[in-house]
Amino acid sequence: MENGTSTESPIRPAAKLLDQVRDAIRTRHYSIRTEDAYVNWIKRFILFNNKQHPAKLDTTHVAAFLSHLAVEGKVAASTQNQALSALLFLYQKVLEIELPRIGDVVRAKKPQRLPTVLSRSEVRSLLDHCTGTAGLIARLLYGTGLRLMESVRLRIKDVDLARAELTVRDGKGGKDRVTMLPQSLLVAIERQIAERRMLYDADVQSGTADVWLPDALAIKYPNAPKTWGWQYLFVAANLSIDPRSGIRRRHHFNEKLVQREVHRAALAAAIVRPASPHTLRHSFATHLLEAGYDIRTVQELLGHADVSTTMIYTHVLNRGGRAVRSPLDG
Repeated sequence: MENGTSTESPIRPAAKLLDQVRDAIRTRHYSIRTEDAYVNWIKRFILFNNKQHPAKLDTTHVAAFLSHLAVEGKVAASTQNQALSALLFLYQKVLEIELPRIGDVVRAKKPQRLPTVLSRSEVRSLLDHCTGTAGLIARLLYGTGLRLMESVRLRIKDVDLARAELTVRDGKGGKDRVTMLPQSLLVAIERQIAERRMLYDADVQSGTADVWLPDALAIKYPNAPKTWGWQYLFVAANLSIDPRSGIRRRHHFNEKLVQREVHRAALAAAIVRPASPHTLRHSFATHLLEAGYDIRTVQELLGHADVSTTMIYTHVLNRGGRAVRSPLDG
């Protein structure tokens, strides 16, 4: 029996282990993106160690893998940190093994880069070239400072046209916050809601109006997924199969389409610097500070836990004639 067991493929226990990882992640209501990322890193860790079961490995193997990512893979610091988080989750939450402090890992260096900020004229030109639903989302990003995923995950109930407010639910760090809805977008958002209602009514007729809710909410309010208020404001054109539940439903708008539209618009506007949806968030914060709004207000609108994160945008206030007079001009 021992010989028979030793000749079995090492992939089988790894596959069972990954099922345990997925179960542990879903029990804690982590996002599907986190699930995919963690499972991918754990697979790579197992392959790096010649398909040995992680329970047979220790801190030195984890340190060697993370060091390999930094030295050989030349990954960014954030990527290495994500890999470490995945392995810590595996050992602490799934295998229930405490790893001693990992002190000899070669850490990827995190470069201190300033965010790319477009001028007001560049933003105007870029947005003028944005079209369709992706274009509306791009305008919302610059007008509110939302993160890309926060914008595509907006629900109907989170939009208050009368007060011109948006409520961001479960933002980064699991926090809620309220931000303004630009007056210039009220008509466009109202039109979007009307079009969304027509699509929702059609989905109700076809029995496909169900929308994804976090597990705890779906259990507490079993009828909520089919109600109007919980529907996504921006949705995909076609129905798709939920990879976790297997339910055929309408997902939120694909964030990659927004990324492509912003990239295309930047090229059309002849903007030389790299521009992405997140660049619009950077520009939102910087332009507010330039206009004289206090940094605590900007911090609250952005949803930053610490004001030091928001402070990076003050770099534009310390350039050239804004704060320093060149000796040549004297």
